Amino acid sequence: MLANFLIGLREGLEASLVVSILIAYLVKTNRRHDVRYIWYGVGTAVALVVGVFTVVNIAIGSLPFRTQELVGGTLSILAAGLVTWMIFWMRRTARGLKKELESELADAVALGPLAVAVVAFLTVGREGLETAAIMYGTVADAYTPQPFLGAAGGLLVAVVLGYLIYRGAISVNLGKFFTVTGYLLIVVAAGVLAYGIYDLQEAGFLPRLTFEVGGISNLGNAIFDISSAIPPDSWYGTLLKGTVNFQPNPSWLQVIGWALYLVPVLWLYSRKPAAKAPAPAPQTPVDARQ
Repeated sequence: MLANFLIGLREGLEASLVVSILIAYLVKTNRRHDVRYIWYGVGTAVALVVGVFTVVNIAIGSLPFRTQELVGGTLSILAAGLVTWMIFWMRRTARGLKKELESELADAVALGPLAVAVVAFLTVGREGLETAAIMYGTVADAYTPQPFLGAAGGLLVAVVLGYLIYRGAISVNLGKFFTVTGYLLIVVAAGVLAYGIYDLQEAGFLPRLTFEVGGISNLGNAIFDISSAIPPDSWYGTLLKGTVNFQPNPSWLQVIGWALYLVPVLWLYSRKPAAKAPAPAPQTPVDARQ
């Protein structure tokens, strides 16, 4: 539930800031009458995302078990990759995002109301589809409403924060916010990746690894099993499952994939972006007559 809240909060705040930038530009350029087209685009994008998410879940649910595991595992791994791309993309483009959006909207205003709605639809729709793809890996096989309530709560808080920021009622250090949530989402993505590996092993697409210790091969597919210490149905087991997709009896391949993803991605994310080299100073032309 907390993982979904975090996803809804971060992605929802990104979408809210995008809408705020678009509306603020129209207000600044005395085009308040075009603001309604922004909301038309936003509404259409939300409807599309909900429709796609619903159709995909129904379609996957109607498949045979082995195919469900294969498709679900593949989507979870793709979702982990999408989270990673989104985090690094946001860090790289955040500073120039406002100018880019305003430039796109300026071109759209010149073309007409439909183009304004399309800009809002594309920008919000992209955030929404990213959110749906990321959430799929955390709500797969969920039989309780908690994951969906967590995501809805995160989105609601994000909308309220976006409105208050737009009105100037509060001030949020967005750089620190996106940096901290970026670290948390990397941990979530590692759990989603491990869950995808589990599904692919269940489908028989990936092997079940076993290792011998001291000449005895009794470890089975699980690298350890602490179900007695952290029962999956306990409140703390549910909390760990909902935040980082924790599994008390992970397979060897899950742990290997989790570590091979988490360590290098955290290291790359913790590095500061390289500063641009200063432009060379113009050289003074030499007078050949001297």
